[in-house]
Amino acid sequence: MSMKEIVMTRAGLEALESELEELKTVRRKDVAEKIKVARGFGDLSENSEYDEAKNEQGFIESRIAQLEAMLKHARVIDNDELSLEQVSVGTHVKIEDEDGEVEEYDITGSTEADPLNGKISDESPVGAGLLGKKAGETAEITLPNGATVAFKVVEITRSAL
Repeated sequence: MSMKEIVMTRAGLEALESELEELKTVRRKDVAEKIKVARGFGDLSENSEYDEAKNEQGFIESRIAQLEAMLKHARVIDNDELSLEQVSVGTHVKIEDEDGEVEEYDITGSTEADPLNGKISDESPVGAGLLGKKAGETAEITLPNGATVAFKVVEITRSAL
């Protein structure tokens, strides 16, 4: 399966790298130890500890493969190449809705999105709708529920990521 380029900030890249390191060093050893101990409990057909450990091992290995693939396709946004002329990954945007309510978001790559903490992905409806907009421009965005909202871009600054 060919992956598209994954755009992320330096902080996002470092978070993925440290998760990968943790999984490869600590978690792999832990789960191997659990499997070894569970094998000592005898009959594997009725051994829930063994089954759990094998499931955990499968999860860890698939997450390692996923992280390695993401890192191979990662492109880090360099602060120097970041234009504040328009909304892009790595920018912090202040937007105003039709009712005059102001919201602020960091636009991130999909791996770093954390909407509850104001980090929205460039692939989310709002994030994608804002990409390329300049301060003063309005983005018409269709939400997942089908409603359309208009957000005016008030200000674009560099994300503090």
